[in-house]
Amino acid sequence: MIHLKSDSLTPAENYKLISGSLVPRPIAWVNTLSKKNILNVAPFSYFSTMPTSIPLVTLAIGRKADEQPKDTAQNVMDRKEAVIHLVGEELAQPMNQTAATLEKDQSELDLINLSLIKSNTIEVPAMVEPKVRFETKLYDHFPIKDEEARIMTDLLVMRITDFYFDEKILDKESLHVNIKQLNPLARIAGPNYATLGESFSMKRPL
Repeated sequence: MIHLKSDSLTPAENYKLISGSLVPRPIAWVNTLSKKNILNVAPFSYFSTMPTSIPLVTLAIGRKADEQPKDTAQNVMDRKEAVIHLVGEELAQPMNQTAATLEKDQSELDLINLSLIKSNTIEVPAMVEPKVRFETKLYDHFPIKDEEARIMTDLLVMRITDFYFDEKILDKESLHVNIKQLNPLARIAGPNYATLGESFSMKRPL
């Protein structure tokens, strides 16, 4: 085994080891609105959930080099809501285009040929083409600080208010999600992505 002490590595090296090992990661394709009602669209792969009786998901969004929040995080903190879409393989290219860095008065939607639809509970509109999406409201926000008390990351806990599934993906009676139909795109290390591949089942021991 190769043994490395994290405190002997640079932040970039630690990040490389973590992001290259914790794979595959689901991608949250997030719509938010700025205070000026400009739509921001951006993908994030530090996206998960937690065991809880409340429908919660988490987004970890790193700060900019100047320690200011990224637009998505700032918009969520300002307006307390977002639409989170899951990304199928067929949407890989438009998703990647929205990772571009734009001016605050520009919308990433201008870069892609996708349609919007009004949300049910929140003001932020959703994209039509993704097969799964969640309307969410901010449940909690944790600013994650480094050893010098500088905020590195905004950890956003979002409560799902509304679920949307393509009819081919969700069995309405059993609530079973057909992951083959979803065909989710996953992030791995660097510029690399993956699809789900084969799955298998095992019974838990009693």
